[in-house]
Amino acid sequence: MRYDPNIDLFWLILKPWIWIPRIFQIITSLVLFLSKLFLQGASENKEVQKKLAKNLLTTLIELGPCFIKVGQSLSTRPDLVRRDWLEELTNLQDNLPPFKHEQALQILEEDLGAPAEQIFEEFPNSPIAAASLGQVYKARLQGNYWVAVKIQRPDLRFILRRDLVIIKVISIITSPILPLNLGFSLGEIIDEFGRSLFEEIDYEKEADNAERFSELFADNPAVTIPRVERMISSRRVITTSWIEGTKLRENKDLLEKNLDSSSLIRTGVISGIQQLLEFGYFHADPHPGNMFALEGKTGDLGHLAYVDFGMMDSISDEDRLILTGAVVHLINKDFENLARDFRNLGFLNKKKDLTNIVPVLEEVLGGTLGDKVETFNFKEITDKFSELMFDYPFRVPARFALIIRAVVSQEGLALRLDPEFKIIAVAYPYVAKRLLAGDTKEMLNILLDVIFDLDGRLRIDRVENLLKVLTKDSENASSELIPVAGAGIKLILSQQGKSLRRNLLMTLIKDDRLSTQDMKNLLKLLGRTFGPSKIAKGIVQRINPLVTGKI
Repeated sequence: MRYDPNIDLFWLILKPWIWIPRIFQIITSLVLFLSKLFLQGASENKEVQKKLAKNLLTTLIELGPCFIKVGQSLSTRPDLVRRDWLEELTNLQDNLPPFKHEQALQILEEDLGAPAEQIFEEFPNSPIAAASLGQVYKARLQGNYWVAVKIQRPDLRFILRRDLVIIKVISIITSPILPLNLGFSLGEIIDEFGRSLFEEIDYEKEADNAERFSELFADNPAVTIPRVERMISSRRVITTSWIEGTKLRENKDLLEKNLDSSSLIRTGVISGIQQLLEFGYFHADPHPGNMFALEGKTGDLGHLAYVDFGMMDSISDEDRLILTGAVVHLINKDFENLARDFRNLGFLNKKKDLTNIVPVLEEVLGGTLGDKVETFNFKEITDKFSELMFDYPFRVPARFALIIRAVVSQEGLALRLDPEFKIIAVAYPYVAKRLLAGDTKEMLNILLDVIFDLDGRLRIDRVENLLKVLTKDSENASSELIPVAGAGIKLILSQQGKSLRRNLLMTLIKDDRLSTQDMKNLLKLLGRTFGPSKIAKGIVQRINPLVTGKI
C-alpha cells in the first residue's frame, strides 16, 4: 500500500500497453482545455466563463482521482480562481459521479465478510455523496443510530500508481520550460503528493488517524470528531457515526440555518493553529467537503465537525516551536530572529550568512505588514516568498509541502465565507495567550526571547502588544483576562518561572544603578489591563456568557 516512485516507474515501463494510451489521453485532454482557455479565457461574458468552468470540471473528472485532487485544492482558493469557476470546482469535493452500487456492495462484502443486509438494519440503494477516492452511504445500525459508510472506488491503487508515474515523468520533462521557482523540484512535490494519496486510501490508517485526532480535541466542545466503528471497518471500508451539519461552502447556506460564519471561521483557524503549533499533528485536507458547521456556540467559537482523516501529517517538536517563534518574530518585525527561524527550518542553508538576508526580509515583509496585524494574510507571505526565491537562496523544504497546503486551504476556506478575513489576526492572539501562560518550558523560552532584549532589558512595548492582541475583537474580552492572569501568577510563583523572575529583577539594575522605571511601566500596564473592573466583568462573563455590557 506504500508509494514507491522508483518501483512504480519500473513496473509501468514494462507495461507499454497501459502507459502509452494513458499518456495520449492525458495530453490530449489538457491540450484541448488549454486551447479553449487561451482562446476564451479573457472573455468577460459570464456564459463563456461558465462553459469554461464546466469544461475544466469535466476534464478533471475524466482524468481521474489524481487530477480531481488538484482541482479540490484549487476549489478552496478564491484568491487564485475566478468566483464563478469556484462554484463548479466545489463539485469535486463530494458531488462526483458515483461508481456502480453493485461494485460497492461487493467490496463491502469482501472486506467485512458479510453482505450489507446482514450488517446493517437499513442500507440505501445509492450513495449520499461521491468523492475522488470513494463514496459515502448513510446507513442505520441498531435503533436510531445512523452511520456514514465510506467505500473505496474499485482498482484505486492501480489507477494511482499508473497516473502518478506518468504525471511525474511529464512534470520532469516540462519543468525546465515552466516559469516556476518553487525552491524544490516538481518531482519532489509529486512524490509528497503520492505518499499522502497512498496513505489516504488505507482506511485502517484513516481509522487510526480519526481516533488520534479525536483524543486531541476530547476536551474542546467546539470541535466534533465522528466515532469510528471498528467492527465494521477495513482497509477499503470505514464506518463512522453520522454528522448532521451544514457544509462550509457559502455564507448564504450558513445564514439560512442561522449559523454565524465569523464564529465558525474562528473555530476553524484556532483549531488549525492548535494542530500545527500545539499538537504537532494536523488535518492536511481542510476543504469545505470535510468540515461541517454545527448548531451552537461556546463563547465566541462556533461548533465545527471534521470528517475524512485520510490525509493527515505530523510536524516535529523542533519545527513546531520554531514556527511559533517565527509568528511572534514576524508580528514584532524582528527580522533578524525571523531570518534565523527560516534558516533553522531549512528555508535557508544552515551555513548561509544572514547579513544580506535580514534587510531583504525587512523590505519585503515589513512593508506588507504595515502598522496593523489585521491587514496581513498568509497568501501575501507566500506571494512575497515566491518573488524572493528568484533572487535569493530561499527554498521550501519538502516536509513543509502538506503544512503549506493545509494552511493555504484553511485560509481559502475562510476567505470563501468572509473575503475580508485575515488569518494572522486570529492566529496571533492564540499564540500570545500561550506565550503569556508560559505553559511549557519551550513557550517560556520564546516569551523571554520576545519581551527581553539582548542586554536583558524589558521591552514594555512588546508586553503591551501581547496583552492588546489577546482580547482584540473578542466578544467577551474581559473573560479572556481571567485565565491569563491566573496562569501568569502561577508561572511567576512556580519553579519553572525562576528564569522569568530573575530577568525581571535584572531590569531593576541598569549601568550598575538601581532603576525602577521599567518596573513602574510594567506595573502601570498590568494595572490598566487587569484592573478590578475588568476582572470583575470577566468573572461575571465566565459565569454567564450572555453578559457583555459594562459593569
